[in-house]
Amino acid sequence: MSFASEARCEIAGRELTGENTVRAACYGLACFAKHFDARGLVIQTEQAETADYARQCFARCGIRGEVRSRDHASGPMYEFSISQPEQVGQMHALFGTNGNETSLQIDPALIRSPKSVSAYVGAAFLCCGTVTDPQKGYHLEFTTPRTNLARDFEALLAEHEFAPRRSRRKGVNVVYLKACANIQSLLVFMGAEKAAGLMNTERAVKSVRNQVNRYTNCETANLGKMVRANASAIKALRYLQEQDALETLPEPLRETAVKRLQYPELSLAALCETFEPRPSKSGLAHRLKRLEAMSADLRARKEGGNPHRE
Repeated sequence: MSFASEARCEIAGRELTGENTVRAACYGLACFAKHFDARGLVIQTEQAETADYARQCFARCGIRGEVRSRDHASGPMYEFSISQPEQVGQMHALFGTNGNETSLQIDPALIRSPKSVSAYVGAAFLCCGTVTDPQKGYHLEFTTPRTNLARDFEALLAEHEFAPRRSRRKGVNVVYLKACANIQSLLVFMGAEKAAGLMNTERAVKSVRNQVNRYTNCETANLGKMVRANASAIKALRYLQEQDALETLPEPLRETAVKRLQYPELSLAALCETFEPRPSKSGLAHRLKRLEAMSADLRARKEGGNPHRE
């Protein structure tokens, strides 16, 4: 089961208390249903839990509907519908609608309390919402062809500080969230606390993984830099050795050259540990730079070029 499906199952399984809360859930199901008009109501879903949730919510409001299932290319499809004229009339009376409205907008009188808003938003998610698996990214969205409804819904989420955004995709209105913290908060608000917890765990894992990757990349970069520096120094020192120039160097420089040639794989810090007394890292680096400059000067003189000047 996908992460989004698990979140829907969790929302569909929560306990709703209070007449107004149940009515708000029914209202959310109606607003974001496939059809909601004078003919009745039709909700289509791939999850049996959503269809059964709709049936139970409307039944608690005294409205009977039917759940049917049929095979689909992608798997079973479930449909909850209210089509009997008497039941359709009761449904519209419940919401104060008649089904002939030219534009569907949210009636704030039906979702006054935080619990009612939670039930309404959760029901909307069951009908048209989805959320990306946190292992892949952070994105939660609601879709609806009704433009005014999308505007009202965006404003409703913004009022509760979920920082939604709105756009259109292939002629459909999309209200979406991108920030991980906001998505977690909304999942909890809708009743999907376990899904929010899994997202929090995955975020922690990602944070640790990113820290490890940054450290590894830094170490790799430093190692590459060290290898290049060592190779340059070794090349210079071997040239001095081939020209019998090492023995003519001052003792600190001669010892540095000998140690570096003896331990070509060591880092600068590790190479310092082989000296007695131990030089500073910056002091040893300065010695090696002087040796490289001497090697370059000697090569230039041998080849008839201009000697290197510091």
